[in-house]
Amino acid sequence: MKTIERKNYLDQLISGRGNGLIKIITGIRRCGKSFLLFNIFYDYLLSEGVRDDHIIKIALDDLLNEEYRDPRTLLLYIRGCIRDRSVYYILLDEVQMVKDFTGMLNSLLHIDNAEVYVTGSNSRFLSSDIATEFRGRGDEIRIYPLSFAEYLSAYDGDKLDAWRDYCMYGGLPLTMNIGTRQKKCSYLSNLYNSVYKKDIVERNAIKKEAEFDTLAKVMASSIGAPCNPTRLSNTFASVEHTEIRPETIGAYLSHMQDAFLLERAQRFDIKGKRYIGTLSKYYFTDVGLRNALLDFRQQEESHLMENIIYNELRMRGYLVDVGHVELRSYSKSKGTVRRQLEVDFVANNGSRRYYIQSALSIPDSEKMAQETASLMHISDNFKKVVVVKDNIVPWHNEDGILIISLFDFLLKPDCLEL
Repeated sequence: MKTIERKNYLDQLISGRGNGLIKIITGIRRCGKSFLLFNIFYDYLLSEGVRDDHIIKIALDDLLNEEYRDPRTLLLYIRGCIRDRSVYYILLDEVQMVKDFTGMLNSLLHIDNAEVYVTGSNSRFLSSDIATEFRGRGDEIRIYPLSFAEYLSAYDGDKLDAWRDYCMYGGLPLTMNIGTRQKKCSYLSNLYNSVYKKDIVERNAIKKEAEFDTLAKVMASSIGAPCNPTRLSNTFASVEHTEIRPETIGAYLSHMQDAFLLERAQRFDIKGKRYIGTLSKYYFTDVGLRNALLDFRQQEESHLMENIIYNELRMRGYLVDVGHVELRSYSKSKGTVRRQLEVDFVANNGSRRYYIQSALSIPDSEKMAQETASLMHISDNFKKVVVVKDNIVPWHNEDGILIISLFDFLLKPDCLEL
């Protein structure tokens, strides 16, 4: 397998040098955090002339390093390695395994000539918690499984074959080293059950594991469908003939988000400029794990494409909501009639915003009208985009809406500016 540079994340680590903050790499297990820190960033430091004895690397999930999970032992070891006033780079993998890791990390900040980089695999490292637990002294770098562009850079084949495999097996890096379809599927299924699910069940003391399993499969089979705990509870009662309280479902969804398996996209009223606290959409951080939950039996390309577009936007640093547009009309026979239209994604990054629709294909004008209906009723001047799987040259329709191909979107980060 070719080396995948992961340049975007390396650039973030490099730009954090000297900022006085703890650089905290977060993300789902097995997405490449350790490799990024211990290989890619480590090699970069050596190339910049940093001496090897000024780089302190400790993998805290290694049983040989179990003693360093005690914060005092770890601090004493690190301080013992620092022998001069030159800058030392402290690289700690899976730091949440240290007891009282927050106190330990805050203690490391007292070492003036140390740059601290750590990885973590659960939601205690989300930015809101960093601000609280490290008093504004943490800098989060969130990493994801391989983007399609990263995947393609190491793939032995053309982009259509790569897309087929990416939709099936996702972007966890190790899947690219596994030869056969059967072995890839087995790897992902075993990984979900032995790592992700086990971690969630044990950490949150879930007693009714079968309930959790059923909910996870329901979420996998309905990616991109609006839902909330109450609606899901009703679904279980009517379809599964099982009673699961909305509060329990809400807790299970939170646990999956905590483990970075799922992300939630909230509904945003575009005209009212406010969030609607009713239904949300959930997307899987890795579609391969989603497919493993369903034994690789449900391969609706349109839904997988929507999930992958969502992930791509998140990788590029956008906050992503689901857009809601309400239309009102009046007739003498019916009075005021309300109609609700949806925009797949409202992507925000600073002052930039894009309204984006995902469409597998637009074969005719009727389908075009259907896909752009919600966009046509947005009165602001932010850019409106439709991403299609069709192999087309980017173009603007007469209403100024940009129509681009999926592969242009995935492989050219500046394509939204066309």
